[in-house]
Amino acid sequence: MTVITSTAYSRDLGDELRRLRENCTSFGGRAMAHQLGWDPSKVSNIETGKARATEVDLAQYFATCGKDLEYLQDFVNRYRYAFDLYFAQVPDNLRTLAMVEAMATKIFAYEILSIPGLLQTEAYARALFEETGCESKEAIDKGVERRMARQSIWQRPYRPDCVFYVHELALQMCVGDAKVMEDQYLRLLFNAHILRVVPANIRGVAFHSKCTMFEFGKASPLAYTETDLAKVFAQDALAVTWGRKLFERLDAVALDEEQSRSKLAEYVSGLREDPHDRRTDLA
Repeated sequence: MTVITSTAYSRDLGDELRRLRENCTSFGGRAMAHQLGWDPSKVSNIETGKARATEVDLAQYFATCGKDLEYLQDFVNRYRYAFDLYFAQVPDNLRTLAMVEAMATKIFAYEILSIPGLLQTEAYARALFEETGCESKEAIDKGVERRMARQSIWQRPYRPDCVFYVHELALQMCVGDAKVMEDQYLRLLFNAHILRVVPANIRGVAFHSKCTMFEFGKASPLAYTETDLAKVFAQDALAVTWGRKLFERLDAVALDEEQSRSKLAEYVSGLREDPHDRRTDLA
């Protein structure tokens, strides 16, 4: 076992081990350590992603949980990347991202062309999946369900401090019909205390990739971005520094809370007052 800096992925896989122990054995952490002949801190450090287990450690752990060699090999293939400071995941794997959001003490997010997932209404999320080419109703339903589930962080007593920077292009990008957009604007107005609108005439930052910075109580900060091809987690110092500089610039050019609130109100009014709007009548 090697003690090194934990990553989002090492904490995710460590938690997977913990759940496996709880579901497949009757052992608590200390009892599991006794069964394996380990120091109790070893089980704790591996399950919290603070230490890298050897393949022998994992083989002993999985054998105690009643898992076979094929199950072990699948986990080992993933675990080899657990402590990489840069790692990518397939787009539909949301477990690591959801765990990062749940553990974060601070979240700074920047979106250019769409509303941040943590602030989307269900109707907006559904329309977004439909318009971006999901091929089946089942895929859309699953995507919407997962996105809404991530928003459970708002119901927690110790939810993270958040600031969402949304470029005005995202407000101008109509998703679904006028009713969908009105409800989404109202959702943003309700959360205006954590929202900063970047005006449309601030074009330079629009050419950056969307980005999220996560800060934790004890773990190292993390930069995150995603595309249609992959979710990318970066804990390297250069990536974190770049992310922080981006948010410093956004803080300098974005509208403040009251200005953002006024801007959102303009979009709601525009939907209700436009006589040429051929979408759903909101008057």
